[in-house]
Amino acid sequence: MNTPTATDNPISLPTDKELALRVIPMPADSNANGDIFGGWIMSQVDLAGSIPAAHRARGRIATVAVNSFVFKQPVQIGDVVSFYATIKRVGRTSITVDVEVYSERNRGTTVVKVTEAELTYVSIGPDGKPRELPSDSETVLV
Repeated sequence: MNTPTATDNPISLPTDKELALRVIPMPADSNANGDIFGGWIMSQVDLAGSIPAAHRARGRIATVAVNSFVFKQPVQIGDVVSFYATIKRVGRTSITVDVEVYSERNRGTTVVKVTEAELTYVSIGPDGKPRELPSDSETVLV
């Protein structure tokens, strides 16, 4: 896998999407090859996707499915990694979220799309069972 340079089809961070999370991976997050461990990225994607899902559910949620997950480029130690999460679909109890992940490297001179994923969360009631999502106009206390 070749790592792009600033001259290879330069891209920038999205301006039309909601930034859910931004982190800097450290050496302890790396695998044996020196790249950031895929499981660390998956964990961060799940956290980022849960933010709009929990907000829409107005309460507790649980991840029920990782529908798709594509690693496009490796993440490097010291990259500033930005996670953009967008609600794709809302069902009766479930919320599907798209997450796009970008790395800023070389002190922000290069932006690379490194991962994209789709996850499904379910709204959970006090009994730990799925609960119907509130309408957009309802206020729910959980």
